[in-house]
Amino acid sequence: MPSLKKPLITDLLFSALLIISTLYYALNYIDFSIPPFEDAAMLMRYAQHLAQGHGIVWNIGEHPVDGATDFLFMVASAAFIKLGLTVGQAVRGIGFASHIITVLIVYWTNRRINNANIPFSFLSGLYLAVGTGLSYVAAYFGTPFFALAAASTWTLSLLLIKQENPRFWLILAFALSGLITGLIRPEGVILATLMLLSVVIMRGLKNSILIITIFGAVFLLLGGAYFLWRWDYFGYPLPNPFYKKGDGGWHWATFDSSLLNALRLTLPVLFAFIYAFRSQETTKTALAYLIPILGFAAAFGMISDEMNYGARFQYALVPIALMSWTPLVRNINFSWPHQLSVRERNVIFIALIALSASLIYYSWFQNCFLTSYQQTCTRAYENDGRYDMGKMLSEYRGKGYVIATTEAGLLPYYSGWTAIDTWGLNDQFIAHNGGLTAEYLDQYKPHIIMFHDYYSPLVPPKLTDANLAQRWFSMTIMMKEYAEANGYVLAAIFGDSPYDTHYYYVRSDFEDSKRLVEQISRMTRYYYPTTGKKSINYAEIKIP
Repeated sequence: MPSLKKPLITDLLFSALLIISTLYYALNYIDFSIPPFEDAAMLMRYAQHLAQGHGIVWNIGEHPVDGATDFLFMVASAAFIKLGLTVGQAVRGIGFASHIITVLIVYWTNRRINNANIPFSFLSGLYLAVGTGLSYVAAYFGTPFFALAAASTWTLSLLLIKQENPRFWLILAFALSGLITGLIRPEGVILATLMLLSVVIMRGLKNSILIITIFGAVFLLLGGAYFLWRWDYFGYPLPNPFYKKGDGGWHWATFDSSLLNALRLTLPVLFAFIYAFRSQETTKTALAYLIPILGFAAAFGMISDEMNYGARFQYALVPIALMSWTPLVRNINFSWPHQLSVRERNVIFIALIALSASLIYYSWFQNCFLTSYQQTCTRAYENDGRYDMGKMLSEYRGKGYVIATTEAGLLPYYSGWTAIDTWGLNDQFIAHNGGLTAEYLDQYKPHIIMFHDYYSPLVPPKLTDANLAQRWFSMTIMMKEYAEANGYVLAAIFGDSPYDTHYYYVRSDFEDSKRLVEQISRMTRYYYPTTGKKSINYAEIKIP
């Protein structure tokens, strides 16, 4: 009995140490003062509307839109908002709790399923703890929630691989966990299916028939029921962003980027997979465990890479890799240090400590690559004028005003205005009909037209065929021409460079138009998001 209790107590102590380390890291190295990242604010708008009883809608009173691809995360956030939490508290709370639980899952799976030693298990948990997970939480993304579901499903996969005659409840739990992973994000269906394939390869087809049957039944019955419901509710079978991001066929650039992201995030465990090729048995295990990692990373070639903040699309692979490497090095002989002198052992021990510290530093260092314009490793993005503008526009909430904008995150969420996402991620018509049209703008007659592009009065846009063939450029030119043709007032062109700007046009024929033009043009706290510097209003610069 004592021999059984001691390991449990030891594991509980190291689990507590992981929790304390995570909390210490969060308090000292994560900046929770930042506003939501632009793309994260989109889901917050959906969650808020759902909690208020309006359904899953982008604009209150309009037809449901499935622009929030993190479906179950949105529903969970709405539930906590309904219980009295603010939107930010709900979103960050779910993410923070998910991160801590996933860290513990990594530790306990390595210890109790993979039979790994404490140093390897603790190091794996700590690697995840100080990685990019909490940076996603700070930015208000639900990425750790999806990673938790993926880690849980992979843990159940490893149990199925290990047990010769798994019980029915374990098989059912695996199938349900895979379904939940798919309900959080649609690509979770791909990931869960790849995990099933790993199980089949390790167990053999004959010993996997029941697992395949139950998995298929759960996805066909429960998943099929959800699929039919969402098709009926939204009016189309797939999430709205897929129609915008998934067109154009295979995206080789995204495919390459996804594989590189997966490699970068999980690089330290690569040695274990290489080492596994030393024998036929471990080679089979390594190849089976690589299926969900490489397969999931490759699947992103089907969509464009936009909105992939800090490689968040590939982050779920990190806990999977951290729970896969320890079985591949299980047979390493650790008896040789006893043959060395005390001095030699001490040197090796110090070297291993240094190596472990460098691996943890490497994991933390990934926080330096969350955005392409990141200036420091502790803060992924700077102050954002769109946040301040949205707060100012909230003064006019409830007046029925409409904003048409390419920036469909902070401005719509904080203003509370009816919003046209002119790029189409949150607009069914635009996503399904090839883009924004002047006729569609006429239906709303937006009170403000705002867009982001890479020109200004000092650097006029070049209307060449090559430029107009770029969908973003042609969209903003159409918005600019529509505003100028319909008597809109150019209130501001904010930017800290004439090559990268935010245009604001205000319609001239409604009650608050003059006041809005004045407030927008005189806004002094419009910080440009890529640099955090105060913007210049290029609309006030006189061109000779």
